[in-house]
Amino acid sequence: MGVPTIDADVLAREAVAPGTPGLAAVINHFGRDVLAPDGALDRQKVAGIVFADADARKALEAIVHPKVRRATDQWFETLDPTRHTFAIADIPLLYEVGRDRDFEAVIVAACSPETQIRRVMQRDDLSEQEARQRLAAQLPLDEKIRRAAHVIRTDGSFEDTDRQVREVCRELGGRW
Repeated sequence: MGVPTIDADVLAREAVAPGTPGLAAVINHFGRDVLAPDGALDRQKVAGIVFADADARKALEAIVHPKVRRATDQWFETLDPTRHTFAIADIPLLYEVGRDRDFEAVIVAACSPETQIRRVMQRDDLSEQEARQRLAAQLPLDEKIRRAAHVIRTDGSFEDTDRQVREVCRELGGRW
């Protein structure tokens, strides 16, 4: 819809890309065993470690989250407010990292727990147990919904989701 958007997951991957200080910090903490044969971070291997150990997850987050925060903040600074009424930062762990206080409004995309599990399994090629383990590491969706200014339900059709997106954009001052 033409709304400037930045994706924290993309920024997180860039923060630990080969040759970055972020990857060096991950290797320093977790060892070289977390590398794939091509020298990139083996994301599945790291996920297996951090979703089984809360302290390991916190250590990884301490490396990655500050880099993502800086990159997000710098991106917002580049936007021209006369051209953009608002912009969107897609931050899956927004509440968990305390960033919800940094934005005027929070939009939560929500679906049923069964749909959420199925989507995570499909997206990341995970078992049901692995998907549940990842979601258990996050703030419960009901709590995110309770705290959000806007909720877009994604259980229905694409058309229904698009309608909700347009409605939220209008409420935020967009031209849709």
